[in-house]
Amino acid sequence: MRTYKYLIVTIIMGLSFTSCNDFLDPDPTDRLSEKLFWQNEESTDLYLNSFYPYLSSYGNFGTSQFNNGLLTEGMTDMLKYGSYSAGVGNANRIVFNPYFVTADQSQGLVIWTTSYERIRRVNEFLSSMSKYSTYNEDTNKRYEAQIRFIRAFLYYQLLLRTNTVIIFDKLPDGNSKPLSPESDCWDFVEQDLDYAIQNLPVQWDATRSGRITKGAALAMKSRAMLLAKRWEKARAAASEVINLQDNGSLVYELNKDYKNAFKSYFDNGNKESILEFRYKLPAPYHSFDRDFAPGGDWANNGGSACPTQEMVEEYELATGGKADWSKWHSKTTETPPYSLLEPRFHASVLYNGASWKNRKIETFVDGKDGYIDYGFQANTNGKTTTGYYLRKYLDESIADISTTYSAQPWIEIRLAEVYLNLAEACAMLGSTYDKDANNAIRTIRERVKLPYTDLTGEELMKAIRHERKVELAYEGFYYWDLRRWRMADSILDGARFHGLKITQSGTTLTYEYIDCDKEDRKFPERFYNFPIPTTEIANNLAISQINLW
Repeated sequence: MRTYKYLIVTIIMGLSFTSCNDFLDPDPTDRLSEKLFWQNEESTDLYLNSFYPYLSSYGNFGTSQFNNGLLTEGMTDMLKYGSYSAGVGNANRIVFNPYFVTADQSQGLVIWTTSYERIRRVNEFLSSMSKYSTYNEDTNKRYEAQIRFIRAFLYYQLLLRTNTVIIFDKLPDGNSKPLSPESDCWDFVEQDLDYAIQNLPVQWDATRSGRITKGAALAMKSRAMLLAKRWEKARAAASEVINLQDNGSLVYELNKDYKNAFKSYFDNGNKESILEFRYKLPAPYHSFDRDFAPGGDWANNGGSACPTQEMVEEYELATGGKADWSKWHSKTTETPPYSLLEPRFHASVLYNGASWKNRKIETFVDGKDGYIDYGFQANTNGKTTTGYYLRKYLDESIADISTTYSAQPWIEIRLAEVYLNLAEACAMLGSTYDKDANNAIRTIRERVKLPYTDLTGEELMKAIRHERKVELAYEGFYYWDLRRWRMADSILDGARFHGLKITQSGTTLTYEYIDCDKEDRKFPERFYNFPIPTTEIANNLAISQINLW
């Protein structure tokens, strides 16, 4: 289970930024002396800093995307969790028993209460600014733009899960307020992002590096408008990000090497990074390596979830086109074509024989990294249930993960996503924009030297879906993309996913295609729109539960 720690400096030792437990409580008892935050810009900056961790909280190093840090990819054909126990095994419990998710027990898929507590804090910031700030107009706009971006980001997270929510543009004056129509919700998100776009700089000076920028706001707008099906606005925002310049030079560029696309702009000059949250030991830190490293890195630990054979087969050959995996859908001693696959595979997946920390990965039975059959166990003790381990995001430089936590940055938005947002928006706008859609896909594939031929119609959308799945693998998109495309039921419901079990006899390895689920997965229709928590409905007489829940 993910652990992570944020070190937030407060202005006055002992004071907390935590809001009340119930977002709808009109009279919180823990209200800070807000005036203190507006005495000088240093104090206001510290106050604002306490909101920035929200930007990583919903990512794959955080705890708000799904059940204390589990990866939502574990509920898809991309990733298999090895446990069935409460907590780390909740992905399996949900896909095999969807009634495990209720309005009373959402298992982390519903983030309503936490997100509204955070929205309340945002509105408290805006309220106190209007009361106590003595800064000039430009300074106030700079603060307001950042905090409104964060509010839009929080509402996006809510709307990703539930298609209608309650809009609070200021502190509530009572407990009951109705759900807003979906279009009004997206109008509100768009307004906050537009304000941020208009009032944030393209680049901050060195004293404020790392803060939200105009480019981040535009990129977030492209993501949000894609979910809202506002295709032209998504297209325009994405295009503006890609072409954004500062002093005559492009602000963002794809990293030449895919495996370096997830490194920090600030430490590695990665111009693909648009919005990132930096970790730094001793704090803040996260535990991604401890959770997902191959079992040989730390005996009986790691390997919580592993790539599936279905995901491995999604990667193309380095020369283009899919490999023929039919030989490995039964028993064979022939070595799989791993060495022939494209760079994104090698940057994302560890397989038997892969180079790792000055050794070779051993995923065969009784190998150093090991294998265990999935069997509804509480713990896999670091062994893979699919024959693979994650590589993407792991820090190969950590010599001993038993004594060291992780500090690689969380890249919330990178330029490759924006290209794919552009491609999809253009495809949805129709044939007029097919050229732009194809050029965006071609740009993504050129980095990894994959060929591409222009496509139209449904074939173009298939290519976009494939590129999003591969390019953005394990970055927290795929489960939500399947829901957004209304394809989750057709791909996930009634399906079982697979791995390769490897056994060694002397120098001979035998590969066996295995069912790593042992029962059919389920994706009910109601999972396209998650419920409002029962406690929130009890506290708000103006709302009722979503249909099917």
